[in-house]
Amino acid sequence: MSEREHDETTRPPVSRPRPAVEARPATGLRKELPAEVPVVPVIPPRPFAGAEEAPQERPEPGPTGRQRLVAGLWPPRVTRAQLIVALLLFGLGFGLAVQVASNSDGDSALRGARQEDLVRILDELDDRTERLEDEKQGLEKQRDELENSSDQAEEARKQMMEKERQLGVLAGTVAAEGPGITMTIEDTKGTVEANMLLDAIQELRAAGAEAIQVNGVRVVASTYLTDSGNGVGVDGNKITAPYRFKVIGKPQDLEPALNIPGGVVQTLEKERATVTVERSTKIVVDALRAAKRPDYARSSSR
Repeated sequence: MSEREHDETTRPPVSRPRPAVEARPATGLRKELPAEVPVVPVIPPRPFAGAEEAPQERPEPGPTGRQRLVAGLWPPRVTRAQLIVALLLFGLGFGLAVQVASNSDGDSALRGARQEDLVRILDELDDRTERLEDEKQGLEKQRDELENSSDQAEEARKQMMEKERQLGVLAGTVAAEGPGITMTIEDTKGTVEANMLLDAIQELRAAGAEAIQVNGVRVVASTYLTDSGNGVGVDGNKITAPYRFKVIGKPQDLEPALNIPGGVVQTLEKERATVTVERSTKIVVDALRAAKRPDYARSSSR
């Protein structure tokens, strides 16, 4: 190898200059963007083998909706005004409950009554209404006769005498006769008490009885009954079974009033007493009561 060739092999290569890039004019529409640099994800270093991982703290869970509701309701925060309102509402509810219970007890007999019994009760109410209407018409007739009579003094005297006889029958100072019923109560067990006979008298009066006599004792507005040993006292007169009622009035009204469901006859039969009711076209009530002058009441007419 010649020296020239050796020099060429050992001499570093000479870089040739690259041709210059022509500059673009400044009037270009956009500027060249730099090359995008790729983003390298950062991977966290893994812990050394055998190293314990640090425990992560978890946030404590908050109270649930039900727990917040219970906490708001208990313990109760009661004010004085709320306590007063609660007591008033309790009293109102208790009163309504008692009223409903009493009405239910009063209607229990009618609720379980048969259709025939209900029809009988309605007939009795219609009879009472008719009787009151007749009484109203009678009073209006007396008023018209008194106003239209030529001799008003004589007409007033007649009406006064008729009224006196009617009041004498009601007061028991005069005897009376007319249609009515006879009720006999046999009490072999001794279970009939004074309040049961009093209920019978009240029921008869409500049905339109005009004169009542029990075992020879006249019953009037001031009559009272008491228990007396093995019998009953009527105005201080002791009577014993059988108890015999003689009643003047309309039989069609008196008998159904005693036989209504839960009425007098049914109550006495529950006490193992025997009751018989008979209608009659003529009942004589001849037991009399002495007229008693009131101690304090005086007539206000002048």
